[in-house]
Amino acid sequence: MTPKRYSTPEDAMRAVTEEIVLRAVRMARKRGRSVYICKTARGKGVDVATLDPRTPDGKKRLDAFLTPVRRHYTVSGLGAPEEKNAINWRSLNLPLRRRILVLLQVAVSFVMKGTPLKNRLYRWMGAHIGRNVEIMQFAWLDHYRPELIWIGDHTLIGAFSRITVHAYEGCGRFRYGLVEIGSNCIIGGGTGIGPIKIEDGVRTLPGATLSPYLARVRAGSVVGFDPPNLRLPEAAGPDKALGE
Repeated sequence: MTPKRYSTPEDAMRAVTEEIVLRAVRMARKRGRSVYICKTARGKGVDVATLDPRTPDGKKRLDAFLTPVRRHYTVSGLGAPEEKNAINWRSLNLPLRRRILVLLQVAVSFVMKGTPLKNRLYRWMGAHIGRNVEIMQFAWLDHYRPELIWIGDHTLIGAFSRITVHAYEGCGRFRYGLVEIGSNCIIGGGTGIGPIKIEDGVRTLPGATLSPYLARVRAGSVVGFDPPNLRLPEAAGPDKALGE
């Protein structure tokens, strides 16, 4: 099962959201729940029953809701896992067959070295991988919705980096969004990346965590973190900070 290819990140985000809304409408009706989708992280959102793309009015409302397309959306109202009529957030995303397929694909790619074959595997999964991209061993690209991952040309993804397009917040609430990494970027080993837009020529220091702290990184930036204000032993004086 090969996912569709999209010409722009916005097209991919729109298509994914339409699929999630349609599945949410069906499952909410079956379980007797009200499920909501929101453009912000904490708002109540819109009842998906009013956005049913199978009806003329619902399709019109859904088109309006997705104009313009946002970089991330929040789905809520699925219920806690122990509730009898709860909706599993994983089932809401993809059919079981594709969930199993992409999980196996990610498991294989996780241990592969940074070769063109690995790039082809990610493209087959639906991720948009540019030319001459190197994805090092043990880097993890989210299998939740690979088509929301876009990586530009001549970019390096360091070992043990994590690129995720979704976050589950408990009690049936989750967010998903676009991850765009530009061309000629160096993503240092162990970097954690969530929904974000990283422009061309950006370098991240090893172990940096970007999203949710940043929504956008401008071209040419170097991203890391400030170390804590450590102090030398008492012999250096009580007010002498390391590096001063």
